[in-house]
Amino acid sequence: MTEEADTIKTLAGGWTVATGRRKSSVARVRMRPGDGKFEVNGRPLKQFFTTMPTMQTVLGPFEATKTSDKFDVSVTVSGGGPTGQAGAIALGLGRILKMLESSLEPILRESGFLTRDSRMKERKKYGQRGARRRFQFSKR
Repeated sequence: MTEEADTIKTLAGGWTVATGRRKSSVARVRMRPGDGKFEVNGRPLKQFFTTMPTMQTVLGPFEATKTSDKFDVSVTVSGGGPTGQAGAIALGLGRILKMLESSLEPILRESGFLTRDSRMKERKKYGQRGARRRFQFSKR
């Protein structure tokens, strides 16, 4: 069973829930038919993401499928920074849109909203200064 199948569920009240991840961020995205209300951690989207690039990343799946005013969205996101959180939310939204209307899948896949970006920070190794950086070597 794929990770995607494990992350999408339908709840009472018409909510559909999916999980999106990017870097060290995890977003639990809840969506249901509505009038376009968008909340992130209990705050409006424009208050949570203040820069244009992050807002465009979050709203990307809606812009690609032209469904921005058809759904109410509530997101709980944790970990990482604004860029990782925006990417995680976009992945969760893409997964839900695909499940609710399978005809949108080619558009979402082509735009990259169904592909998980698995790049994460590499861990620091012992005996080194960082993940790859080593201590200065002196022969004499």
